[in-house]
Amino acid sequence: MTVAVAWELPCPRPFGALWSSFARLLAPLFQEAAPFPEDLARVRSAAQSRAAAGVLMAEILPRVRNLVRYLVRGDQGVDDLAQEALVAILRGLATYRGDAPLLAWVDRVVVRSTFERRRRERLRNTREGAEIPSDDGPLMRQSAPEIALDRRALVLALEHMNPQQRDALVLHHVVGMSVPEVAQSLEAPIETVRSRLRLGMAQLRERLAVAPPSETGEAVAP
Repeated sequence: MTVAVAWELPCPRPFGALWSSFARLLAPLFQEAAPFPEDLARVRSAAQSRAAAGVLMAEILPRVRNLVRYLVRGDQGVDDLAQEALVAILRGLATYRGDAPLLAWVDRVVVRSTFERRRRERLRNTREGAEIPSDDGPLMRQSAPEIALDRRALVLALEHMNPQQRDALVLHHVVGMSVPEVAQSLEAPIETVRSRLRLGMAQLRERLAVAPPSETGEAVAP
């Protein structure tokens, strides 16, 4: 709902221009309309109805699972991570304000949830003195001369990449985060993130033998 405000109030002439500027600055504060009202309506419905929440979760589950799969190596644990991310999404529905597309918000919740789970597992392994599984692997070459950039090919390519470079690529090219946002999420300097993106894209190009997303201008959908 937009609140109509009458800005044509009498004002002494010396302050007329200042008042007009002040009014223009304040006008957006009186507008409650969200940029994505349909998404906001769906989220509000899901927050109030278990049935609506179930429909929403079922709809986004494949996307959540695909994004988790991009961020980890191997299929083991993907379902648990996806379920944990769905719980985080449900708990965070009340914080969604409709100022960004719902799926973009979902992607960021999934990233935060997955990264937090990975941090906890690393900390537990360190405390228990267990060997931390290596997430690195050799860059395997595809025997076929050409390979389609489908989801399975992308998963296999990411699986054999340096994990830091993989995380940067997924956040930037799949989730659509800017480089500063990626740097904040990974707690790394911006130039370090740029380097990871450059090196990771070189590996991805070699693995897939196709033009990288940055050259096509298209992001890969989760």
